Amino acid sequence: MTDPAQKLRIDKWLWHARFFKTRSLAAKIVSGGKVRVNGQPVSKPAYAVSASDVLTFPQGDDVRVIKVLAMGERRGPAPEAQLLYEDLAPPKPRETLEQVPRFEGKGRPTKKDRRALQQTRSDLLE
Repeated sequence: MTDPAQKLRIDKWLWHARFFKTRSLAAKIVSGGKVRVNGQPVSKPAYAVSASDVLTFPQGDDVRVIKVLAMGERRGPAPEAQLLYEDLAPPKPRETLEQVPRFEGKGRPTKKDRRALQQTRSDLLE
C-alpha cells in the first residue's frame, strides 16, 4: 500500500505556480514545444511532472530554469506558489531609468545640451 508518486499535468502545474496567467496560455506554450522537462522537449500539456523535475521554458524575454519541489493543490497567492519551485537561474535585473544614456550621440539631448550645441554651432559660423 505505497502511495504512488504525486504527479500533475505540466500546464496545470505552471498555472498553479503562477508562471502564466491562464491555464490555456500555459498549455499553448507547452504544445508549442517550448518547454523541456529534464532536458527532453515536451509538446503535450497532459505530460505529468513530479517533484525534482527540472523545467526549462521561456517567459517574456527570459528563459526560466525551475526545479519542481511540490505539486500544490490549488492556485493560491504568490507566496504560496513560490514554495512549489526553486529558481535555478533567476532572471537578470532590468535596466532602470538611471542607466539610460544621456545625450552623447545617443538618445535625446537635454535643454542644456541643446543650448550648448547651438552656441558651438553659432561660434563656428562667425
